[in-house]
Amino acid sequence: MKIQEFNERLKNSILVADGAMGSMLHETVGTVRCFDELNATEPEAVFRVHQAYIEAGAQIIETNTFGANRFKLAPLGLGDEVQRLNSRGVKIAREAREAASREVLIAGSIGPLGIGVQARHPEPDQILAIFKEQALALEERGVDLFILETFSYIEEILLAIDAIRSFSSLPVVAQLTYSEEGTTFGDVRPFLAASLLKEKNVQAIGSNCTLGPQSLLPILQELAAAQDICVSGMPNAGFPKREGDRIVYPKSSPQYFAEFAREAAAIGVRILGGCCGTTPAHIRAMAEAVKSLRPAKTQGGVAVVATAQAAAPIQEREPESKFWKRLQNKEFTICVEIDPPKGIALDRIYEQVDRVMGSKKVHAIDINSGAMARVGMDALIVAGALEARGAETVPHLTTRDQNIIGLQAMLLGAWTVGGVRNVLAITGDPPSVGDYPETSGVYEVDSVGLVKILHRLNQGTDWAGKTLGGQTNFTIGVALNPVADDLDSEIARFHAKIEAGAHFAMTQPLFDPSHWHAFLKKFGGKPPIPVMIGIWPLNSYKQALRLNNEVPGIVIPEPLLKSMEASGASARDRGFEVAREMLAWARTEIAGTYLIPPFKRYEEILEIL
Repeated sequence: MKIQEFNERLKNSILVADGAMGSMLHETVGTVRCFDELNATEPEAVFRVHQAYIEAGAQIIETNTFGANRFKLAPLGLGDEVQRLNSRGVKIAREAREAASREVLIAGSIGPLGIGVQARHPEPDQILAIFKEQALALEERGVDLFILETFSYIEEILLAIDAIRSFSSLPVVAQLTYSEEGTTFGDVRPFLAASLLKEKNVQAIGSNCTLGPQSLLPILQELAAAQDICVSGMPNAGFPKREGDRIVYPKSSPQYFAEFAREAAAIGVRILGGCCGTTPAHIRAMAEAVKSLRPAKTQGGVAVVATAQAAAPIQEREPESKFWKRLQNKEFTICVEIDPPKGIALDRIYEQVDRVMGSKKVHAIDINSGAMARVGMDALIVAGALEARGAETVPHLTTRDQNIIGLQAMLLGAWTVGGVRNVLAITGDPPSVGDYPETSGVYEVDSVGLVKILHRLNQGTDWAGKTLGGQTNFTIGVALNPVADDLDSEIARFHAKIEAGAHFAMTQPLFDPSHWHAFLKKFGGKPPIPVMIGIWPLNSYKQALRLNNEVPGIVIPEPLLKSMEASGASARDRGFEVAREMLAWARTEIAGTYLIPPFKRYEEILEIL
């Protein structure tokens, strides 16, 4: 379809699109790993959904290809199926149209890559290539237009449009999804999104998903304030809930959607449809409600509404903790690492920490978080308890056990209630190494993503860009392994952590200064943030042998292993001697160190100091 022809249709009529595809297929075939794959495995089920929407009055049907891009398909082993699944999706839609008694437009559905929660996502040129590959497959098979839908990030949808426009002159409908507060991720309001999208060659801008009909109307009204661009709206049935292993949407009445359609038409919306939880009954009600209506004629052709101004960004501050100030002042800083208790008693922790901190030689306590994926008291909770007793802490926080919502909730509580001011962001050991190998980790983000979360909290916004009404001021730490097997990858990740907002780093335990010097040579100079090295006093030759062979990220030089073996009963003395040597060296070259007590005997650390 030519753009001019599509524009004429929107000028003179209100087009009704279809409703939910995924939730309809779920009702038919149950839970599957990938709805796009059904184009090949259950084509009749997809056909019947299309047919039901056409019979309900839909003038536009969307292909079942929302997630059929290489980025989403590859982790499922379907990365090479992009062409086939998209082609089959268009073929099924065309078959449904051919069986219809009237004209129906086929829209190639393209969804986001889901990169918002990824710590390491493709570069812009890779994103362009991924979208172009899918769009090419859809156009080659015969779609009439493209619908970009459920995008949360304005930057991503702009790249998707560029990918399409690099080869195609078909009409494009560009839809973002908004929160109840009226913003996308990144705190972009509809009026700003509209101004950015208008600069691209798109034929309609709109919103779909997340919100129900009444919550969506203010978003559509704000979009309609943009001049010389048509608006589309496709709400959810409402807010979903979880029942067992299913996501269930409320039974919004068709009449409720009919009223929404009339109100949306009155503010100038030209394309109406439904998203998650909607059914052919909802589409039928909307089609009946608008079939005798003409597009609203308002000032400038569309409605005009007042728009809110974006809030001024909060200025970043230097972290405020004493720990950070020592590092900034280049005062050698010493931490002692502890493991949280496995049970409910903190008395032993209190006793040992009091003794260590009472030496006046230790400046902070860093606290492991679920090391080796074993259950223990939460590190942020333990940190809060120690902070209340006057000990400064650096709790570790892993992304293994919480999703993005949970991570932010824990951090806000740790800041406000626990008094925690420093956090070490780590990805965490996989559950398979611990006591619950049958469980699965969350890992919505890795450590780089967690640094980004902390950085945003420090700016006064959550991950989605929503203002918090205040800001944290965490000192953000990251892990660094100077003896990693793949040092190029480790350095790349270290750069990514620094770019994301890291303030300092803590290394894996080192046993020879030459390992640090080799890292610096590979890195190309001194790191731009302070680094604290790990020092682990070895107790025996067998312990050293096990650490070297069984614990990832630890490398003990062969000469040290041999000297430990030759020391026999004096192996512990040799291990502690090396620890003292490493500490003396670190004072000359490194910002600080953290000491790992052997077998949780924290008092033995005082022997090193």
